[in-house]
Amino acid sequence: MRQFDRQAIPAALKSRSGQAIGSAEQWERERRPEIIGLFEELVYGKNPIGRPETLSFRLLKEEAAMNGAAVRRTVDISYEGPGGRGSFPLTMFVPANRPKPVPACLLIDNRTQPFDDSDRSVSADFWPVEAIVARGYAAAVYQVHDLDPDRDDGFRNGVHGLFDEPGRERPGNAWGTIAAWAWGASRAMDYLETDPDADAGRVMLVGHSRGGKTALWAGALDTRFAMVVSNNSGCTGAALSRVTEGERIHHINASFPHWFNANYKNYNGKEDELPVDQHLLLAAIAPRALYVTSATEDAWADPQAEFASLVLAEEAYRLNGSQGLGTDVFPSPDTPVHGDKLGYHLRTGKHDLLPYDWHCFLDFADKQI
Repeated sequence: MRQFDRQAIPAALKSRSGQAIGSAEQWERERRPEIIGLFEELVYGKNPIGRPETLSFRLLKEEAAMNGAAVRRTVDISYEGPGGRGSFPLTMFVPANRPKPVPACLLIDNRTQPFDDSDRSVSADFWPVEAIVARGYAAAVYQVHDLDPDRDDGFRNGVHGLFDEPGRERPGNAWGTIAAWAWGASRAMDYLETDPDADAGRVMLVGHSRGGKTALWAGALDTRFAMVVSNNSGCTGAALSRVTEGERIHHINASFPHWFNANYKNYNGKEDELPVDQHLLLAAIAPRALYVTSATEDAWADPQAEFASLVLAEEAYRLNGSQGLGTDVFPSPDTPVHGDKLGYHLRTGKHDLLPYDWHCFLDFADKQI
């Protein structure tokens, strides 16, 4: 693992006031809420609403799929806010010949090509539904673009336009686009809790790149997710901001000014002044299962910084009775490290989500959930 000054990194088990956190109960009561609050205020933004009172689900279509190996279900998830009515579709493939309910994988899809056709004529490595279903998991997916556009539109459209207070200037801690997509993951979980074929207590949330950033934030906020997977999430995802040799805060805020809140821009080039770093986001998922991945050719996401973040998060897992990752030795490519509640692998190749990654996720999930 890359060497760095650990004293310069905010300690997971010490509050901002300097108080040591010595028990799982104290972690849950004091430190974890403090960490979430800091990320809301300074990075991702604070959601103006949780589950809307108007939230509803409507089955749009159900049909046999994959030559009878699965049932394909499409559900409309809808809601209303001061700015009007919105909705997004959730598609789920359920194994046909398994005892129900089954565990589920929920993918945050940040790509534009749909992968949810019933005959699987458009298959993709990014979402290998056949392999997921064959392992006994339901495969669910929603597209981020159906919730909120991935562009700097002044937060006028999508769920921001529905739920931001009309006529009010957005405060510095107002939710950004990553937070809006994460809000959608929780609404998908709301539906999964109602589906008798899905075991809502065994849901693995998966995201790649910007979707990986979203998965980490959603998993930190919503403790119903039993396992969270961050694939190649990099800056303001899994990678430590203070030690990265890849993308930095000023880069990501310049390229994607809508992803995070306005307060985050105050730390462009000033990573050392932030009272948080990304290992605290990973720690906030404890004691639930967490898996982080990197790729050898993905220098912009900085695999070493992603791994270091996971290692530093381990002390929160130990406090909660887990052994954690069990090593601080950066692994060789294609050699997964599956510890207790924490997992990691470095895949040979580029910035992508591939069948090898899914194979490792599912191997880890088989043991954890």
